[in-house]
Amino acid sequence: MALTKYKIGTLIELILDINNELKYGIDDARGMTITKEIIPTKANLDGTDLSKFIIVEPKGFIYNPRTHGKKIGFGYNNSNTTFIISWNNIAFKVKEKMKATILPDYLFLHFKRDEWDREACYQSWGTSTEVFTWDALCDMEILLPPLSIQQKYVDVYNAMIANQQSYERGLEDLKLTCDAYVESLRRELPHQKLENYISLCEERNDNLEYGIDDVRGISIEKKFIDTKANMTDVSLKPYAVVFPDEFAYVTVTSRNGEKISIAHNNSGNTYICSSSYVVFRVNDKETLLPGYVAMLIGRDEFNRYARFNSWGSARETFDWDGMCSVKIPIPDIEIQQDIVNIYNAYNERKTINEKLKSQIMDICPILIKGSIEEARSTKEA
Repeated sequence: MALTKYKIGTLIELILDINNELKYGIDDARGMTITKEIIPTKANLDGTDLSKFIIVEPKGFIYNPRTHGKKIGFGYNNSNTTFIISWNNIAFKVKEKMKATILPDYLFLHFKRDEWDREACYQSWGTSTEVFTWDALCDMEILLPPLSIQQKYVDVYNAMIANQQSYERGLEDLKLTCDAYVESLRRELPHQKLENYISLCEERNDNLEYGIDDVRGISIEKKFIDTKANMTDVSLKPYAVVFPDEFAYVTVTSRNGEKISIAHNNSGNTYICSSSYVVFRVNDKETLLPGYVAMLIGRDEFNRYARFNSWGSARETFDWDGMCSVKIPIPDIEIQQDIVNIYNAYNERKTINEKLKSQIMDICPILIKGSIEEARSTKEA
């Protein structure tokens, strides 16, 4: 029979091994994302008893039973490394006797589809928190082609992953080059206050030259984004105008993930943003490149500096005086351009890498569908 339907519970079993001998430590703790990736845990584990954490060996699966809107936090250990996860998550693996029926990698493709997330969230229950239980997972059904066909489509997926990861390694090499360049400048050159090179921009949208489509917010990823605010009946006259090559930032830094929301308008378009934002420009582009400033304020070091130098009680803010007091190394314009070129190449490749990841996510349902159709056509033949 080319295709066989199974309850998932007949294929998998819980992982119950815990870290009671404390063989694994904080550096071995992992979490998972709604994009189905394993990541270092974001929880503060200082002083946490790790003896109850679950041990997840290669080919093990993990998921967070508490749903996140329309997605399930989920991960698959496709590495050669064992890690641990918090006891309030669920870990499982393919039963030894069922490995001749289903490949763990193929099962992961099944879980990585949006269709599975929708079904899992539909099967979740709760009031303030909806939970996708182990029993609900086991009660789901899966249609399986023969192992040889599973392997064929897993090989396609793994080849795509290998290409993306190779591209990502090159991306990190670029970032290291850029960071090393900046660090050498920080050590070798005197630092100058930004107040000598920047000025406030106070133009407003008084004539309503710019409309709703031009409104932008700013993310902690240092990007202008489409506004999330409800703009119904909002007057756009007081909105601040941000011309190309100008900067804007949100002064409030508290409750912001330890980051400051600031962005460089490196597009050819003019934006408008809330009048509460601070907008500024570089005075002399033959002395200081806006792209060089954008690169410096995009670093983690600037986030830490801005947070440390924010002041307030209920809300901490990094005001204009704080921005003017920032000191940076200013090399010759040619050197600035070299660094900007590396930084721009990094950002372009980073964008491409994110698109590759998105394409890999999108290919999972296609691969599952292709494997099932191939199995059906084999049966008919």
